[in-house]
Amino acid sequence: MTVITSIADLKAIHRRRVPKMFFDYCESGAWTEQTFRENTSDFERIRLRQRVAVDLEGRTLESTMVGQKVAMPVALAPVGMTGMQHADGEILAARAAAAFGVPFTLSTMSICSIEDVAAKSPAPFWFQLYVMRDEDYVRRLIARAREAKCSALVLTLDLQILGQRHKDLKNGLSAPPKLTPPVLLDLATKWGWGIEMLSTKRRSFGNIVGHVKGVTDPASLMAWTNEQFDPKLDWDKVKALRRQWDGPFILKGILDAEDARRALDVGADAIVVSNHGGRQLDGAISSIRALPAIVDAVGDRIEILLDSGIRSGQDVLKALALGAKGTFIGRAYIYGLGAMGQKGVTRALEVIRKELDVTMALCGRKDVRTLDRDILLVPRDFAGDWA
Repeated sequence: MTVITSIADLKAIHRRRVPKMFFDYCESGAWTEQTFRENTSDFERIRLRQRVAVDLEGRTLESTMVGQKVAMPVALAPVGMTGMQHADGEILAARAAAAFGVPFTLSTMSICSIEDVAAKSPAPFWFQLYVMRDEDYVRRLIARAREAKCSALVLTLDLQILGQRHKDLKNGLSAPPKLTPPVLLDLATKWGWGIEMLSTKRRSFGNIVGHVKGVTDPASLMAWTNEQFDPKLDWDKVKALRRQWDGPFILKGILDAEDARRALDVGADAIVVSNHGGRQLDGAISSIRALPAIVDAVGDRIEILLDSGIRSGQDVLKALALGAKGTFIGRAYIYGLGAMGQKGVTRALEVIRKELDVTMALCGRKDVRTLDRDILLVPRDFAGDWA
């Protein structure tokens, strides 16, 4: 039996259990994958200050994210096609997050629908919105999220145009998968995954199929989706969407200080410093490297969260110490889901909690809300003096 001590252990099991196209969908970036790689390697450049002889009794990781109490400042990020990593994956992840006491964010491009997750999850969840050309569909999607009592709306800004991910094209990515000879050969070695998928009827995009006229099968779904991301999304449209949602409003995909300031103008409650996990603009700087300049630009005027590249509790600590009030994990929990279902998501959260707690203690702190740059050793050129 494998003893799971790290997110890397879950990743190894995930790779063995899940069909190649869906593992690659998770573990890939755009074009050369430079940004995808630097999202993690830039965390490694930051060192920690070890402190000793500090009273560490009574440590706490409890905090808040956008007004919601959390067991630790970590949320499950929106990830498309989560239900292809494990049958009913979004439902299982939402249940794990609720039991652990952290937010779960459902993607527009989920396999399980908003209604499915709301019916099966014991706690409200956040909903991530992609803006489509079909404005009526977007209005109805927001209304569905409101009806499902979603507790926050996360508007993703960095996918007006789909970045090219070479692996997805080469694998012929689709949901459900097309049964070509290479796919059938791969599935023959992933029988556990196949049995799980046969046990559910949720195998396509639940927030779209049945909710858009003319979308009835995988071919019509892909045709609709490929032409629907709205290239005209601008700050005026963001402001209009803010008016449609009366709860916490979070803007995801901020990587520039000027855009962070614009988020203030449209009434956002929080921003997520993110480059979409390196899946959109290859060559953009890592999220953790972008964070200091954004913190300096907007300070405490808006809540700053960080996404992209987090693979450990130490990464969470570094993001918090550099000024983020909370973090998102995507691939880290997907590895767990693909490896072990709901138990795997819980195990990923447990690993991150233990790493965050122990690292915080060895840096001489006992309350996660007190973390600051004083516990870090950051390279002088880290934030970048870009021409």
